[in-house]
Order: sequence, then structure tokens, then C-alpha cells
Amino acid sequence: MKAHLALFLVNALYGANHVVAKDVMAGEMEPNAFIFFRATGAVLLFWLVKSIFIREKVARKDIFLMALCGLFGVALNQLFFFNGLNMTSSINTGIIMTVNPILVVILSYLILKEKITWRKSVGILIGATGAVLLTLTGAASATDSVLGDVFIFINAASYAMYLVLVKPLMARYKPLTVITYVFTFGLCYVALYPPSLMEVSQMDFSAISGSEWGVIVYVIVGVTFLTYLLTVYGLKYVSPAVSSAYIYLQPVLVMLFTVAFSALGWTEDYTDSITLEKIGYMFMIFVGVFLTGSGAFLKRRKAKAKP
Repeated sequence: MKAHLALFLVNALYGANHVVAKDVMAGEMEPNAFIFFRATGAVLLFWLVKSIFIREKVARKDIFLMALCGLFGVALNQLFFFNGLNMTSSINTGIIMTVNPILVVILSYLILKEKITWRKSVGILIGATGAVLLTLTGAASATDSVLGDVFIFINAASYAMYLVLVKPLMARYKPLTVITYVFTFGLCYVALYPPSLMEVSQMDFSAISGSEWGVIVYVIVGVTFLTYLLTVYGLKYVSPAVSSAYIYLQPVLVMLFTVAFSALGWTEDYTDSITLEKIGYMFMIFVGVFLTGSGAFLKRRKAKAKP
């Protein structure tokens, strides 16, 4: 039960992030500066914890793969996420993110040569259709954007690439070692991206309110550092398939947080971006992801049922 609560909290933290981070970027904090602060804070926390609890060296032959994971898992992932979130609605962001497991299956086939069954093929077709239709409805409200939706899809694709590339590293090293090096390389890429430091240098730090600094700390500690630790804790007791299934909750949680935060006056009112059409596309993606990922689960259950 504690493991499931931990995984639920991970996705609740992500869901709230879709809403509150968008509000902060509407003020003094630009998206690329936001990413720079997030990556910097996360790297400092990860190295602090690793230096205390884990003494593990990385082989020189794995450095390039670590750097590649930093590019897809941190730099491209975060740059497209926050810039996309800044343009489109938090509702669209939460829904499009659920296509990630389908992209993982496709990339695993292309890179790791893992088989795609007919069940997965149908799931990919349904889920992809839902994601495309959702993207085409961009600009349906004042808070929607086609380009923003495309950026969020690229963000999901880059993270899917990271999950495939990081698989062999997770087999050779402790998870905290991998994520520390990955975030370190990711921070280097973000710092080398010209708009990042340019936006930081142009910021008027005195204009950032206390509540906005609170959101920045929340994103660094809660959405980056704490979510990783809770995910590792959850994976001690449940399978990765069960852990990844919790991503299906994000669109629902984003909608709940959007309504709740708006009612409490904590954020701008983004409820106009919630439509029955989008909810329908959300369920299409749910069905697609379920068909894509449930085959292996059913196969394991049948194997256990045999005498």
C-alpha cells in the first residue's frame, strides 16, 4: 500500500506541476530560465545524496551513453516540455504525455528489436490517432496552441528515447548513479543552449514574488528530486509495468488540479480548455496504451497460472 501511495504521489506532483509551472512562466520566469534553475537544483541535490550514500564509478565506455541520455532525458525533454506548456494548456499537456508508453514500444522495436504483437499494433494505432486528433484541435480555446501541443509530443518522444537508451545503464549501475550523471550532462546541454543563460541574465529577480519562488522550489525538490526517490521506493515493491501504469492518472489529476486551483484563486482560470472532445481523445489514448502494455502482463499471469 505504501508503494502504491508513493507512485500516486509521484503522478500527483507531476499533475500539479502542469498547472502551477504554467502560471509562473506567465510572469517574470521565462521557460528556458526555469529549466536552467530546475536542472541546477536537481544536480546539486543528486550529487549530495550520491556522495553520502553511494560510492560508484562509471566506466569510460559508458560516458557517451550517459551523455546521450542527458540529451534526450533532460535537455530536449525539459526544453520542449516547458516551452510547450508555456504555449498550450495544461490539460492538453497531461493528455499528450500519456502517449509516452506507446512511443517506448515503437522505439524499443526500432532500437532494441523487441517484437510488436498485433495487440500492440492496434494499441499504437488507437493511441496515436487520439494524440493526433487532440493536436489538431489546438487553439480550440484561448489557452490552446497547435505548436505547443507539437512541442509536448516531442517532449514525450524524447523521454521515450531516454527510457530505451537508459535500459542497459540501469542494468550495470545503481539508479541514483545513472540519474546523477544523466542530469549533470543534461544541465551542461541546457547551459549551452543560448536562450537559457540569456533569459537568466535578463531576469528581474526582485520582481519574482514569494509564491513564485515557492513554485520554483516545488519544481526542483518535489517534481524532480522527490519524484525520483518515490519512484525508486515504489519499484522495490511493484513491477515497472505497474509503476508506468500510473501515468494514466495524470490527465485526470491535471483536470482536478486545474479546477481546484482556479477555484481557490491560486492560478489563472484554465478550465475553458476542458472539453468533452478532449476527454474523448484522452480515453482513446488510454485504450491505446492499455492494449500496448497489457499483453506482457496477461502473458505473465497465464504463465503463473500453469501448474
